[in-house]
Amino acid sequence: MLSLLAAVLWVFIATAVAALPVRWQRGPGIALAAVAPVLIYLLGRDHGWFAAAFGVFAVLSMFRRPLCHGLSRLRSVPGSEAGK
Repeated sequence: MLSLLAAVLWVFIATAVAALPVRWQRGPGIALAAVAPVLIYLLGRDHGWFAAAFGVFAVLSMFRRPLCHGLSRLRSVPGSEAGK
């Protein structure tokens, strides 16, 4: 039950962070992204794989743009010039 309360608190904090100006969202957003896997693990342990899968889909939905940006940066080759 504690994992469910922690997940609900995480959602409320994420909602509050989303209301902040963009320049203030980076630090809390990184902290939320770092805590999310732990919460998903705890939800899966306490409430089953369906709760964990729901958590994974929710986090991927919320962080889709930062994740896509990070993946594109990882795929880019340093030193190569784009467009040539």
